[in-house]
Amino acid sequence: MILVLLRLFVSYLKIGFFGFGGGYAMLSLIHSEVVEHNGWLTNAEFADIVAVSQMTPGPIAINSATYIGYEVAGVWGSVVATVAVCLPALTIMMLLTRFFLRLHDNRYVQGVVGGMKPIVVGMIMSAALLLIFPASDDGRSFIDGWSWVIFAAVLGGSARKVNPILLIVASGVAGVLIYGM
Repeated sequence: MILVLLRLFVSYLKIGFFGFGGGYAMLSLIHSEVVEHNGWLTNAEFADIVAVSQMTPGPIAINSATYIGYEVAGVWGSVVATVAVCLPALTIMMLLTRFFLRLHDNRYVQGVVGGMKPIVVGMIMSAALLLIFPASDDGRSFIDGWSWVIFAAVLGGSARKVNPILLIVASGVAGVLIYGM
């Protein structure tokens, strides 16, 4: 159990250190660690956890760390993964806050921030593709025709500025009607 918790800690510490750009940009890195490298979850389980993490309040990276940690090692896994994913950001922010006001206009700092923007966009695109074209363990996509219908309806509703809460509730109702409880 200690070894599993240690692996969980190292994996989420790595995700926390290299997951620039927020939760959605981190999804491809989380998928790589959790599904591909460690085999803790299947693609379908990962997609389910991402969906639940998006629906619960709070940052998606922290929510997914909590859920995945729980799936891997129970309550202690949840605590370890959550602390590990938050620790790098907390440490870096505490250090940077002290110097930010002095370095805010520094051309090197601006260059680093400017260089990170394309990386963040690429990581978000990678996460989007991962969620749009997921594969089940047998290599087939588990997204069916109804999933695409719901996706198209929500995308159309978003384009028409329909209230996001209404879109979420309508999607949930559609899911219950289509797939049952």
